[in-house]
Amino acid sequence: MKKGLMSVVLASSLFIFPAVSGAALGDQTLRTGSNHADVEELQDVLRDTGHYASSSTGNFDSATKQAVRSFQSSKGILVDGIVGPQTFRSLGVSDSGGSSASASSSTVNFSGTLRYGSRGSGVRSLQSALNSNGANAGSVDGVFGSQTRSAVQSFQRSAGISVDGVAGPQTFGALGGSVSSSGSSSASKSSSKSGSTGSVRSNSSGSSSSASGVISTAKGQIGSPYSWGGTSPSGFDCSGFLNYAFSKNGQSIPRTVSAIHGAATSVSNPQVGDIVFFATTHSGPSHAGIYLGNNEFIHAGSSTGVTVSNLNTSYWSNSYLGAGRF
Repeated sequence: MKKGLMSVVLASSLFIFPAVSGAALGDQTLRTGSNHADVEELQDVLRDTGHYASSSTGNFDSATKQAVRSFQSSKGILVDGIVGPQTFRSLGVSDSGGSSASASSSTVNFSGTLRYGSRGSGVRSLQSALNSNGANAGSVDGVFGSQTRSAVQSFQRSAGISVDGVAGPQTFGALGGSVSSSGSSSASKSSSKSGSTGSVRSNSSGSSSSASGVISTAKGQIGSPYSWGGTSPSGFDCSGFLNYAFSKNGQSIPRTVSAIHGAATSVSNPQVGDIVFFATTHSGPSHAGIYLGNNEFIHAGSSTGVTVSNLNTSYWSNSYLGAGRF
């Protein structure tokens, strides 16, 4: 499996396709009445900081406003209940500058693919591209749901390419640009086995899993510092670390822990490469890592940075929620 970044030139499009692994937050001001995927991610982030206790709905209601005000007060910034550049910076999220259009051809990088369950600005750009090419993706809301998948399939069918409902390099190229790879290398592969490292999982199609590649990428970041909202080796939060490890191996997953938990297929016994979830700050999923086998997992801890921990310790065993698979 290729691990390199793919470069997509969208010659006829009027948008910039952002990196899949980037956070969706920060591209627009959020306030009472906002109702879309960014608000759901904001609620997830506020819950992880201990300022929001309700479920993530995507609706910026009075409870969300109060949580924002509480967070702003704790950071000593303007308390107005509106999430703009200053509040985003305090949350560790950089203003991405919105979905501003480019009237000229733009070359951008992406890694991995977009599929059912993906969220964020990358999905919004995909939906815009599909709509402009006559495939009805519906609202540009950043949520890769059933309508977006149907639109991808419809476009793939009309373009004469493989119809799988997954937006990868071939689909991006067919949307109006050329696709080239650079710096790619083969991901390490391992046959399924059991023993000291546990079982290596296979995906639903029965092909060799990229679990070993994900594990290799993750272990390569041991010692990287923790940074709230971080998605790069200079600093990771727990879900940013997962996004990094999976995207480097051609897999796109949602940005936040709760969204990852909701999109993953629940499994009773984790295998190597599965994601393990924990309730560390509230009753729902608030932390996650990648299972390594032997009851160990690798994760970005707020006090440790990227490290390997054991599920059998009292802290992790008491907060363990279960495992999921992509």
